[in-house]
Amino acid sequence: MTHTTQATAPHAPSPAHAHDERLPEHTPRLNMAELAPEAYKAMIRFAAAAKRGVDPVIFELVQIRASQINHCAFCLDMHTKDALAAGESVERIVQLSTWEESKHFYTAREIAAIELTEAVTVLTDGFVPDEVYERAALHFEATELAHLIATITLINGWNRFAVTTRMVPGHYTPGSTAHRPAE
Repeated sequence: MTHTTQATAPHAPSPAHAHDERLPEHTPRLNMAELAPEAYKAMIRFAAAAKRGVDPVIFELVQIRASQINHCAFCLDMHTKDALAAGESVERIVQLSTWEESKHFYTAREIAAIELTEAVTVLTDGFVPDEVYERAALHFEATELAHLIATITLINGWNRFAVTTRMVPGHYTPGSTAHRPAE
């Protein structure tokens, strides 16, 4: 996930909602890529390293779920668009926020990754429970599990950058080099 300067023009209302004028976009606070380029480049290298060891579907599910928990609109915009572009179903993306009631949309392996994502993301609830870690360890070999943990850590870092700097969602296009690191 890469974050860059974004346009601040409001979206035009769709024809179906022409009578509803959308509120204006907020203004980003600062641009991490410009103001902390070495830290930003390190995050891009971290992203490439973490992603290499994780199934692409699970990678996006983890990105979306952590971003939902962290209320990161920019990352939700990016990763839902990436997941859709990669062939993920709208139904599975929509159900992800209520996965505990919608487990039948996912594999046991995906559920283990989602549970681990929640436990790592919400550390204020305590440590990662042994049973959550053990379920993940049943579905992922050690190297995969290490990359999964790195991926969860990565998206939590990006979420904190994006939320704190108030990055504006809505402008990302899958495959765009303006918002994505070269991989």
